[in-house]
Amino acid sequence: MDHQTRRWEPDRASPGPAALPPMTTMLLRGAMNRCPACGQGKVFQSYLRVVPACSHCGAALGRLRADDAPPYFTIFLVGHLLVPFIFLVERAWEPPMWLHMAVWLPLFTLVCMALLPPIKGAVVGWMLRLGIDGEGPRDSRAEPLPPASASAPARSAVRPGTGHG
Repeated sequence: MDHQTRRWEPDRASPGPAALPPMTTMLLRGAMNRCPACGQGKVFQSYLRVVPACSHCGAALGRLRADDAPPYFTIFLVGHLLVPFIFLVERAWEPPMWLHMAVWLPLFTLVCMALLPPIKGAVVGWMLRLGIDGEGPRDSRAEPLPPASASAPARSAVRPGTGHG
Protein backbone atom coordinates (compact mmCIF):
# COMPACT_ATOMS: atom_id res chain seq x y z
CA MET A 1 0.00 0.00 0.00
CA ASP A 2 1.52 3.32 -0.99
CA HIS A 3 1.52 6.44 1.17
CA GLN A 4 -1.38 8.12 -0.68
CA THR A 5 -3.90 5.36 0.13
CA ARG A 6 -3.20 5.20 3.86
CA ARG A 7 -5.86 6.74 6.09
CA TRP A 8 -3.47 7.78 8.84
CA GLU A 9 0.23 7.81 9.43
CA PRO A 10 1.78 8.82 12.74
CA ASP A 11 3.82 12.00 12.97
CA ARG A 12 7.38 10.72 13.05
CA ALA A 13 8.72 14.15 14.06
CA SER A 14 7.05 14.01 17.50
CA PRO A 15 8.37 11.75 20.23
CA GLY A 16 6.94 8.28 19.86
CA PRO A 17 5.10 6.36 22.56
CA ALA A 18 8.40 4.86 23.71
CA ALA A 19 9.68 8.34 24.63
CA LEU A 20 6.59 9.08 26.73
CA PRO A 21 5.81 7.76 30.23
CA PRO A 22 3.40 4.84 30.67
CA MET A 23 -0.31 5.45 30.08
CA THR A 24 -1.28 5.29 33.78
CA THR A 25 1.42 7.82 34.69
CA MET A 26 0.18 10.23 32.02
CA LEU A 27 -3.45 9.81 33.12
CA LEU A 28 -2.58 10.47 36.78
CA ARG A 29 -0.39 13.48 35.95
CA GLY A 30 -3.13 14.99 33.81
CA ALA A 31 -5.72 14.39 36.54
CA MET A 32 -3.47 16.24 39.01
CA ASN A 33 -3.14 19.26 36.65
CA ARG A 34 0.45 18.38 35.77
CA CYS A 35 1.89 18.04 32.29
CA PRO A 36 1.34 14.41 31.27
CA ALA A 37 4.71 14.28 29.52
CA CYS A 38 7.06 15.69 32.18
CA GLY A 39 4.96 16.02 35.35
CA GLN A 40 6.28 19.55 36.03
CA GLY A 41 4.20 22.14 34.16
CA LYS A 42 0.46 22.71 34.49
CA VAL A 43 -2.26 21.46 32.12
CA PHE A 44 -4.78 24.25 32.76
CA GLN A 45 -4.33 28.00 32.76
CA SER A 46 -7.85 28.46 34.17
CA TYR A 47 -10.78 26.21 35.16
CA LEU A 48 -10.91 24.19 31.90
CA ARG A 49 -8.65 26.14 29.51
CA VAL A 50 -5.65 24.06 28.49
CA VAL A 51 -2.30 25.87 28.30
CA PRO A 52 -0.91 26.27 24.76
CA ALA A 53 2.30 24.46 25.76
CA CYS A 54 3.88 23.05 28.90
CA SER A 55 5.99 25.69 30.64
CA HIS A 56 8.62 23.08 31.52
CA CYS A 57 8.99 20.67 28.57
CA GLY A 58 7.15 22.55 25.80
CA ALA A 59 4.66 19.76 25.02
CA ALA A 60 1.95 21.20 22.75
CA LEU A 61 -1.00 20.60 25.08
CA GLY A 62 -3.12 23.34 23.51
CA ARG A 63 -3.49 21.33 20.32
CA LEU A 64 -5.15 18.45 22.16
CA ARG A 65 -8.89 18.91 21.69
CA ALA A 66 -10.71 16.83 24.27
CA ASP A 67 -14.10 18.25 23.15
CA ASP A 68 -17.01 16.16 24.50
CA ALA A 69 -15.10 13.27 26.07
CA PRO A 70 -14.48 14.82 29.53
CA PRO A 71 -18.12 15.86 30.12
CA TYR A 72 -19.31 12.46 28.91
CA PHE A 73 -16.93 10.59 31.23
CA THR A 74 -17.78 12.94 34.11
CA ILE A 75 -21.54 12.49 33.79
CA PHE A 76 -21.11 8.74 33.40
CA LEU A 77 -18.95 8.50 36.52
CA VAL A 78 -21.01 10.86 38.69
CA GLY A 79 -24.22 9.12 37.67
CA HIS A 80 -22.82 5.75 38.70
CA LEU A 81 -21.59 7.19 41.99
CA LEU A 82 -24.72 9.09 43.05
CA VAL A 83 -27.71 7.24 41.56
CA PRO A 84 -27.40 4.29 44.01
CA PHE A 85 -27.69 6.77 46.89
CA ILE A 86 -30.79 8.31 45.32
CA PHE A 87 -32.37 4.85 45.19
CA LEU A 88 -31.39 4.13 48.80
CA VAL A 89 -32.88 7.40 50.04
CA GLU A 90 -36.05 6.86 48.01
CA ARG A 91 -36.48 3.32 49.29
CA ALA A 92 -35.76 4.14 52.94
CA TRP A 93 -37.59 7.47 53.43
CA GLU A 94 -39.70 8.15 50.31
CA PRO A 95 -39.14 11.93 50.39
CA PRO A 96 -41.26 14.17 48.14
CA MET A 97 -39.97 14.89 44.65
CA TRP A 98 -39.27 18.56 45.42
CA LEU A 99 -36.85 17.45 48.16
CA HIS A 100 -35.09 15.08 45.76
CA MET A 101 -34.67 17.96 43.30
CA ALA A 102 -33.55 20.39 45.99
CA VAL A 103 -30.86 18.00 47.23
CA TRP A 104 -29.71 15.90 44.28
CA LEU A 105 -29.58 18.44 41.43
CA PRO A 106 -27.20 20.83 43.24
CA LEU A 107 -25.16 17.87 44.49
CA PHE A 108 -24.83 16.46 40.96
CA THR A 109 -23.83 19.91 39.69
CA LEU A 110 -21.17 20.46 42.34
CA VAL A 111 -19.68 16.96 42.01
CA CYS A 112 -19.58 17.26 38.20
CA MET A 113 -17.90 20.67 38.42
CA ALA A 114 -15.34 19.31 40.88
CA LEU A 115 -14.51 16.22 38.80
CA LEU A 116 -14.50 17.81 35.34
CA PRO A 117 -10.98 19.36 35.49
CA PRO A 118 -9.23 16.16 36.71
CA ILE A 119 -11.09 14.07 34.15
CA LYS A 120 -10.26 16.54 31.36
CA GLY A 121 -6.61 16.51 32.47
CA ALA A 122 -6.60 12.71 32.31
CA VAL A 123 -8.17 12.82 28.83
CA VAL A 124 -5.45 15.28 27.72
CA GLY A 125 -2.83 12.83 29.02
CA TRP A 126 -4.56 9.96 27.25
CA MET A 127 -4.68 11.89 23.97
CA LEU A 128 -1.02 12.91 24.27
CA ARG A 129 -0.02 9.31 24.92
CA LEU A 130 -1.99 8.06 21.91
CA GLY A 131 -0.70 10.86 19.67
CA ILE A 132 -4.16 12.31 19.01
CA ASP A 133 -3.71 16.05 18.49
CA GLY A 134 -7.09 17.17 17.15
CA GLU A 135 -5.65 18.35 13.85
CA GLY A 136 -6.68 15.23 11.95
CA PRO A 137 -4.43 12.97 9.91
CA ARG A 138 -1.50 14.64 8.24
CA ASP A 139 1.51 13.67 6.21
CA SER A 140 4.52 13.21 8.48
CA ARG A 141 6.77 14.54 5.71
CA ALA A 142 4.89 17.84 5.56
CA GLU A 143 6.21 20.95 7.23
CA PRO A 144 5.32 21.38 10.92
CA LEU A 145 2.04 22.96 11.94
CA PRO A 146 2.03 26.72 12.58
CA PRO A 147 1.74 27.93 16.19
CA ALA A 148 -1.71 27.53 17.74
CA SER A 149 -2.46 31.25 17.53
CA ALA A 150 -1.70 31.37 13.80
CA SER A 151 -3.90 28.36 13.00
CA ALA A 152 -7.03 29.81 14.66
CA PRO A 153 -9.56 31.15 12.14
CA ALA A 154 -10.00 34.91 12.06
CA ARG A 155 -13.35 36.09 13.41
CA SER A 156 -15.35 38.52 11.37
CA ALA A 157 -16.62 41.70 12.97
CA VAL A 158 -19.89 41.34 11.04
CA ARG A 159 -22.61 39.36 12.76
CA PRO A 160 -24.21 36.78 10.45
CA GLY A 161 -27.55 37.80 9.00
CA THR A 162 -27.41 41.41 10.21
CA GLY A 163 -24.95 43.09 7.90
CA HIS A 164 -23.80 45.13 10.91
CA GLY A 165 -20.52 45.03 12.80
